[in-house]
Amino acid sequence: MADIKTGYGASAQAATITLASLADSATVGRSSASIDNASNRYLDVLISAKFGLMTGTNSAPSAVFVYAYASVDGGSEWPDTVAGTDSGITINNPTQLKLLGAVYCAAQSTVYKGGPWSLAALYGGRMPEKWGVVVINDSGIALSATAGDQAIEYQGIYATAA
Repeated sequence: MADIKTGYGASAQAATITLASLADSATVGRSSASIDNASNRYLDVLISAKFGLMTGTNSAPSAVFVYAYASVDGGSEWPDTVAGTDSGITINNPTQLKLLGAVYCAAQSTVYKGGPWSLAALYGGRMPEKWGVVVINDSGIALSATAGDQAIEYQGIYATAA
């Protein structure tokens, strides 16, 4: 009888999301393009984030929030005001999105990292077929204009027989 063990997909897969110079706002942010899990069929996805700040003065809550979104109809309908594309977004307040995690940013001109966070944990332990993230920068300071200072990356998790 074979043992079932955890397998890992390619590391540091990049979500398509343009975060350079994202302004500070409690409700205006950026949505990633949706990611299709239909062929990989990952049982979970671990997501991490990296955000660099410009110079300025932080204000409460001094954090960048990462929300998850998903579709159960193949990507025709999305929650809140999500379009499923790499685009600007103004989320509802309160939002219908699920909070994946927060990256607290205590100082200007610094790069902060957060995660990894489990996507399946937000959806009752099951992975949605199509999913993505929304980033809301509520740090008090705009994100750096340097694209390399910002990233949303993920790694798929699957079961394998060994």
